[in-house]
Amino acid sequence: MTSKTPSEQATLFGHPTGLFTLFFSEMWERFSYYGMRALLLFYMIKGFLGFGDREAYAIYGAYTALVYMTPFFGGLIADRLLGARRAVILGGTLMALGHLLMTVQNSIVFFIALAVLISGNGFFKPNISTIVGALYPKCSPKRDGGFTIFYMGVNLGAAMSPLLCGYIGETYGWHYGFGLATIGMLVGLAVFIVPTRIAQGLILVGALFTGITMFFLTDNVYLMVLNILVGVALIAAGIIAVMALNRGGVPVEAGAPSKPDRLRFFRHVYMGTLSAIPILACLVWANARLKLISEAIIAKFAAIESGFAQVLTVFLEECSTPAGLLLILTLISAITYLLTVAIRSTLIERHRMFVALILIFFSLLFWSFFEQAGSSINNFTDRNVDRVVEDRTVTEADVGKTLDLYLSQEQVGYRNGDQLITLDVVDRARDNGTSMVQWTITADHVGMGIAEGMDDVIPASTYQSVNPIFIMIFGLIFTALWAFLSARGWEPSTPVKFALGLMQLGLGFGALWYGAIMADERGMVAMVWLLLGYLLHTTGELCLSPVGLSMVTRLSPTRLVSTMMGCWFLSSAAANLLAAVIAQFTGVESGDGNGDMIPVPIETVLVYGSVFKAIAVSALISGGICLLLAPLLKAWMHEGEDIN
Repeated sequence: MTSKTPSEQATLFGHPTGLFTLFFSEMWERFSYYGMRALLLFYMIKGFLGFGDREAYAIYGAYTALVYMTPFFGGLIADRLLGARRAVILGGTLMALGHLLMTVQNSIVFFIALAVLISGNGFFKPNISTIVGALYPKCSPKRDGGFTIFYMGVNLGAAMSPLLCGYIGETYGWHYGFGLATIGMLVGLAVFIVPTRIAQGLILVGALFTGITMFFLTDNVYLMVLNILVGVALIAAGIIAVMALNRGGVPVEAGAPSKPDRLRFFRHVYMGTLSAIPILACLVWANARLKLISEAIIAKFAAIESGFAQVLTVFLEECSTPAGLLLILTLISAITYLLTVAIRSTLIERHRMFVALILIFFSLLFWSFFEQAGSSINNFTDRNVDRVVEDRTVTEADVGKTLDLYLSQEQVGYRNGDQLITLDVVDRARDNGTSMVQWTITADHVGMGIAEGMDDVIPASTYQSVNPIFIMIFGLIFTALWAFLSARGWEPSTPVKFALGLMQLGLGFGALWYGAIMADERGMVAMVWLLLGYLLHTTGELCLSPVGLSMVTRLSPTRLVSTMMGCWFLSSAAANLLAAVIAQFTGVESGDGNGDMIPVPIETVLVYGSVFKAIAVSALISGGICLLLAPLLKAWMHEGEDIN
């Protein structure tokens, strides 16, 4: 077969048709990943494991850090041995197995499942992005647009997952949510490896079935709007992908190994991966329990009464865990390796690699703040954001009456007789099917909201879909905006876009902080502040993330593209470690000292608010520094210059 160069490939809307195969493969993989992520924290706290906030945060942080650490090794193995295509297939198979194991309610199997997912993601994540870059000529002006389309596939999957996996997992049982994630991963893998005609059928049937199902999944009007929006987007994307694949799929040579003779080491990769799984499982388990730095050093910093010392204390504790130590050592090794390669390269290659590494550092800062979405913002949404579409409120005319009402978040913080209603009480009643209770109304209850039933309550995990839905809405708008500005010579440089991303992220956390200080007398925050925060986070993400993926493939030497892409995701691993450190400052216990009870909202709202304020200030300062460095970084990018 004659290999086609990127410029010779069939296109649709100016983009290689193989992009649409990769769009759906990545979409279903992200559906499975974010579906599991939307449930993971709640599963550990509310499920059979019964972990407290701090233990759950530590495990969540170890998992997310290692998930983004392994792509560096997956990129290295792909560059040197397997090629990107085989690495994607191996990674997808492992991830499907990991999601399936999550359906088993056993603590040992739980940690093994996390380890399998970590290993699979290491092979899958960097290499499918590398294949996207391989579809385009090196200097193609379409490359950024192609990555934006690909990124919209990522977020379409991320939008679907909380609405399906999160809703079904919280409503009907955790194992059902994890089971859906398993199916999603299998479909994504099949789309990538089967012949084009079969892939078309899988894409169309999967899009139609899932999209139509979402129309009828809930009676809640707000959830229905979200479901319809995502369902229509999914069906439209499926039809476009089928049209594109009529002209051809991913070229066979895309992602092929650079040295096919090295494929004989494939069995060694298998054995190494199998050996790594129990080690990774132990690392995640131990992360919540083992501290290797002496208590004397920790106590020394803890005794200092300053915010910086407290952050440093928690950071030292987090880095002293096995997962933290492994990540730090990997990060140091990766940076040392890439700097060594850069120094030995030509001047233009060296400058470009320096720019990529500096922007990867700012990406690390961005994601360490942004990734509060799965931890502290998730709990803030669960505990302090008003998620109930109330039917009516209690009035003075109701005082003295005994009402049959549905126990919901609206009752949290109130007393029914001698019983203080906490979120634990509401969750147990829902799980046991005893949410309808008799409630004697007193004067203290005037103004309390009343919900008719489960459909009036929006699950906290559903809000994980807000950011990806905003991505789908604004992704093409930003693409058009950059094209409009570029045509007039006004388009910001990549470093300036990174600075804008950090600043908008800071403003988003500012909105969450303001919402916290404007909470009502129970400590409940209006939904609008959460949505505004997510909106600003999204616009910031669109200025940084797809632009960053494109930047890595554009500035990296061809021989190191997968490795540099792995470094991009390695920075996300470090970011998740920092995110876990930050999230621990929002860990709370009930005022009565019972760590197993979720406190009432008034006890938690200012805890979250103070942390969100600190993040807002830090993100704005980081964005300002990046903006000051932008002219130098732009010069070092050597745009339009040849390598030699």
